[in-house]
Amino acid sequence: MTDQKTKTGFVSGFAMGIRLLGRGFRLWATSPRLMLIGAIPGLITLVLIVAAAVVLALNLENIATFVTPFAENWDEVYRTGVRILVMAALVGAGLMIFVYSYAAITLLIGQPFFERISERVEQSLGGVPHEVEAPILASIARGIGESIRILAVTIGIGIGLFLLGFVPVIGTLLAWLLGAVTGGWFLALELSTVAFERRGLALAQRRAALRAQRSTTLGFGVAVFLLFLVPFGALVTMPAAAAGATLLARRSLGESDVLPLR
Repeated sequence: MTDQKTKTGFVSGFAMGIRLLGRGFRLWATSPRLMLIGAIPGLITLVLIVAAAVVLALNLENIATFVTPFAENWDEVYRTGVRILVMAALVGAGLMIFVYSYAAITLLIGQPFFERISERVEQSLGGVPHEVEAPILASIARGIGESIRILAVTIGIGIGLFLLGFVPVIGTLLAWLLGAVTGGWFLALELSTVAFERRGLALAQRRAALRAQRSTTLGFGVAVFLLFLVPFGALVTMPAAAAGATLLARRSLGESDVLPLR
């Protein structure tokens, strides 16, 4: 009975995370101009990320050959098979790193735009009592430092997923699944930074708040991660994710997260 309740609770929380992102998308109807402006930083970052992805795609076979010198003298069938596994693992790890990099770079470039979106959400829900006004330069410096730290962890996990991809069939599937879950968690953590900083909460406190709503955080983050994989989906999703992450932060702190109908 307890296990069933736990499973139900997880599914319910995961679905709530997806709904929070859906509420963020509602701002495309109520504040289209603000959301369009919020999509501009994402467009700039998308050009950079696509360029990096093209470089990886063009060199995928060469990289797979480079990291499998031990297979050089194998029969062609086995040599080709192991290199296909390596390429699949590279794609899985690369996608997670690219998706997180997109979010981190876009947030740095478009911080003022996303802060405005977050503020609009906060104001519609009554604002933030005892809001902390952080100096702009200090906030930017801290944001860069935290983004680099989380990106380093993400790259490390990406390398681990790459190695996991060497396990035939199941390894590749697990790498993609874990990539979505891990990438989703870090996306939720990064996207909710603005709302948490408005309340004066440091990284450790933000992690604790999101862990208390683990399934909801994962539902939100995984949904964002998957939409980022859709061609040009990141452009539309990023402003909505900034709004949804504000709702996620409010929910994790026990504040209202239901946007009023307009």
